[in-house]
Amino acid sequence: MNMVLDPQALDFAADFPGITPGWSYLDSAATAQKPQAVIDAIARAYGPDYATVHRGVYKRSADMTYAYEAARERVARFLGARAQEIVFVRGATEAINLVAQSWVGTQLKPGDRILLSLLEHHSNIVPWQLVAERIGVGIDVIPLTADQKIDLDAMAAMLTERHKLVALGQVSNVLGSVLDVRRAADLAHAVGARLLVDGCQAVPRMTVDVAALGCDFYAFSGHKLYGPTGIGVLWGRHALLDAMPPYQGGGSMIDKVTFARTTYAPVPTRFEAGTPHISGVIGLHAAIDYVEGIGLDRIHAHEAALVREARDALSALNSVRLFGPEDSAGIVSFAVEGVHPHDVATILDEGNVAIRAGHHCAQPLMEALGVPATARASFGVYNGPRDIAALVKGVERVTRIFG
Repeated sequence: MNMVLDPQALDFAADFPGITPGWSYLDSAATAQKPQAVIDAIARAYGPDYATVHRGVYKRSADMTYAYEAARERVARFLGARAQEIVFVRGATEAINLVAQSWVGTQLKPGDRILLSLLEHHSNIVPWQLVAERIGVGIDVIPLTADQKIDLDAMAAMLTERHKLVALGQVSNVLGSVLDVRRAADLAHAVGARLLVDGCQAVPRMTVDVAALGCDFYAFSGHKLYGPTGIGVLWGRHALLDAMPPYQGGGSMIDKVTFARTTYAPVPTRFEAGTPHISGVIGLHAAIDYVEGIGLDRIHAHEAALVREARDALSALNSVRLFGPEDSAGIVSFAVEGVHPHDVATILDEGNVAIRAGHHCAQPLMEALGVPATARASFGVYNGPRDIAALVKGVERVTRIFG
């Protein structure tokens, strides 16, 4: 197999202490490895720079508060947004639950409807079901096109004025399908609905500008963006956030507390109860600096080249079935005929190739594909032709073992 990537292809494996020689890590869609720059930033935040934020009057606390809010400004620039529209949460799951409880739970009424798609992650399904059951809201599901993208023509036909919220993934964590967010936003707004976008798989591999996308809420997790776990972001239009009640109560999110009545801080502080994940925010800042230092356009082009090479090589094996569109973003899902994906992943692991096998928190999509699970290879800036070769060699071994 002679693979030729773009001469500008990236080779940043040396920046990642978790990428050890001879090990092919192809599970970045689950969680990305961390560059040394992020690890160092977290170590400083927990070490010589450590102090609480928004509380102390001493210098180190003031310095850490400045760094924390500087990270909020950095995230805002990353998304083309304003700092007061950036809410720090534990991850995209909490971000979506926040909108479900504080916006859907207060703005929608019985008989209203929510529109999702067939390829959504469970985190973009279950929170809506929880609130829908409570208030009597219906949920509709957009089908996929023949090449397994969200069918926006079908979405246009399905939308009615009863739909108040549309929640869609920008990049499928299973198929790598990329959504035309701008068109989805225009369709939603035409009937008065709001659009929430799950951007977990998008932010590590493409430039995101929420103003250009036209969405109303945007959620992502830091750990898929080469940052730490336990930190994520909810962006929302300021007018929408300002009208939402708090999601949790506690310290920091208040204006004044009495036993008779409590008033709340303005957004985004209203939604950040308790001591925040300070080191996580600092690490997220470093991760954004890292990916933008490389260039998201370069990352996207690199991963697209890896996807092409992987799909071409795997499609040459008669027993392999590929899922998703040809132009998927950084993700290749596949099945080997007659072999459970868990067995595929186990044999690949024996050859030092790490992939994900399972339903990928997308059971409705698995049912639609007619499989219990898939094997999934997903790429990052540390991957290259050697990893594709190791993947294909491992799959060839699977086919030999299982005949």
